Amino acid sequence: MSGDLFAALRVPASESIADGATWLHAFADDCAAALLQALEDVTAQAPFRQMQTPGGYTMSVAMSNCGEFGWVTDRRGYRYQREDSLSGVAWPAMPEVFRDLAARAATAAGFSGFRPDACLINRYIPGARMSLHQDKNESDMHQPIVSVSLGLPATFLFGGAARSDKAVRMCLESGDVVVWGGPARLRFHGVDTLAEGAHALTGRCRYNLTFRKAC
Repeated sequence: MSGDLFAALRVPASESIADGATWLHAFADDCAAALLQALEDVTAQAPFRQMQTPGGYTMSVAMSNCGEFGWVTDRRGYRYQREDSLSGVAWPAMPEVFRDLAARAATAAGFSGFRPDACLINRYIPGARMSLHQDKNESDMHQPIVSVSLGLPATFLFGGAARSDKAVRMCLESGDVVVWGGPARLRFHGVDTLAEGAHALTGRCRYNLTFRKAC
């Protein structure tokens, strides 16, 4: 069972998971439908694709971007760029409902004034995962990361300053938002293999919106 049958009963709550890191339970529940509609509009312009790492590995997670900058990976490395490599044109503009949610979530977690210029959109299907990594391609490490979950529940792994540090395992439901910055900004994090399931809003997948200040 995906847990979405009880989504209407969830009450927004804030939980500290580390110094500088906050789990905002059900924070995006009230705007989930609007977020998904905006996501569909964005990915109609910049379709999902499975990118390749510099080492030649094809990622199990499909990705797209919106905003002034988009995060990409290929044989040349990890980086932000203004143009979609597939189309050669600028990434779609960031929808206002995206920007507003990111700013509100950051403020709720103690990071006021957050104005993201990039949103990486990840699509997970059962079997997809994201290995432990750091978000370190951004130019301003004083700005937080805001991560929004939509659809199937997933086990989020929030580690320490080293890849070998034991990670906290968090079951993120649709509508949950995790914000980390300050002393937690460069902590390793990832997503365990997504389990089979079906969600009332997204069907057989999970979407993750990751907001950043890239430049």
